[in-house]
Amino acid sequence: MAYGERGRPRAPVVDLADRRAIERYRPADPAVVEEARRLKEAALLDFGLTQSAVASWLYSKCRHQIPTTAVDTAAVVASGDGSCLLLYNPDFFVRLGLDGVKFVLFHEARHLVHRHLFADDELRADPVFTLAAEVAINHVALVRLDREELPLLDGRPTGIDPRAVYDGYVADLTAHALEPVPYERFIETDLRVYGELKRMHRPPVPEPLCAHLVDGLVPADQETVDAITSSALLNSLLAARRGHAGAERELLDLMGRTEDGSARAARIWGKLGAGMLRGETTRTRTVDWWQRWLVDVLGSRLREGERLVYPKKRGALLAALGQDPVLARRGPVREKVLVIAYDTSGSMPQHVIHWLTELVGRIDGVEAHWLSFDAVVMPFRPGEHVYGGGGTSFQAVADYVEGRTEVGGRRLDAVPDAVVVLTDGYAPPITPAEPEKWIWLITEGGDEWPERHRPAMDSHRVTTGSR
Repeated sequence: MAYGERGRPRAPVVDLADRRAIERYRPADPAVVEEARRLKEAALLDFGLTQSAVASWLYSKCRHQIPTTAVDTAAVVASGDGSCLLLYNPDFFVRLGLDGVKFVLFHEARHLVHRHLFADDELRADPVFTLAAEVAINHVALVRLDREELPLLDGRPTGIDPRAVYDGYVADLTAHALEPVPYERFIETDLRVYGELKRMHRPPVPEPLCAHLVDGLVPADQETVDAITSSALLNSLLAARRGHAGAERELLDLMGRTEDGSARAARIWGKLGAGMLRGETTRTRTVDWWQRWLVDVLGSRLREGERLVYPKKRGALLAALGQDPVLARRGPVREKVLVIAYDTSGSMPQHVIHWLTELVGRIDGVEAHWLSFDAVVMPFRPGEHVYGGGGTSFQAVADYVEGRTEVGGRRLDAVPDAVVVLTDGYAPPITPAEPEKWIWLITEGGDEWPERHRPAMDSHRVTTGSR
């Protein structure tokens, strides 16, 4: 994906997926680089605090953010190895200034979301849909960033003006005795923009303004885009659920703009469980969003050197079949240690235990230790009968996991990389030695004290009804 100036974009001078080649190519003046980096950081900080939780999370997935003259403007590269890079031309950013930089970065983030939600090959091949995407994205950018017009560079706008396209639409339909819709209806959803432009006798399809509109110029591996964007949307949903009003408004607007008329977009929102923001609790065979969250969190806990990944082709096939998400290992990485502890002091949801058992079995290169506990810890193997029913002690789990106590004359002979606890949360709180490793799954009606703990620990309320 890339944002560009007027005129047809030039082909990249280096392989945009080759980080070292990009960094070496014709370095810009250090002072300009430093100012461009400052503008970029300020823009991303504003996104995170106020204007776009989605853009903030998306760019947090781009671990390499490189100032380079190898691109004329800015580009988000999604390569086939699962990595994501933000490339930006320092001189371009400095000339734009902070408000212009924010517009360009928001525009590019929205293109990633658009490519994720609208991946239909027939749509992609239609230049009218390409124009509709530009119109819809720039309209949203103007609204969310509270702008009256597109950023100017050398006195000229740096993209497609939604109002100018609408004016051309009105003139075309009026000339052919057709009734144009008001601008507010024209711009209501992304697919409505496309539908209204298709009514024109001659839709305006200009020469591309952005390199991402020219097939093959910028690496945009679809599986990488899907993984990164889905993860960013999920993190934004979690922020909305926990009271981030800006994230909630943005996601509700994005859902309203994209799910109507697009089966793929509606399916993606359904799998993420985003209907909860509207008070909807549809139960289907799709994956509950707490499960998506756990896969995402486990990936961050267990990976080493970006090696634990969502397997792209297998994952895409499973998703198409409505199956659960999986994780897989890539490269020479040591086996990871995962502890899963079930609170058996009360009735634990069997379908959740079954899903967790299957999930861990699908993660390559993981050594799993299974525990049941009430007031004491009882290790077991999947399939064995578990006992319990007494009081609950999280401290007993921590003492065993951290090597202070024995069970059956044996200590845990490994240092865990992550500890997953399935519980109703009703027991005295604890402070583990390494809180960042603990993941709490709280059953419905339970006490979510771990997220109120200081430091806060990862926790999520799981769905305990039937799937």
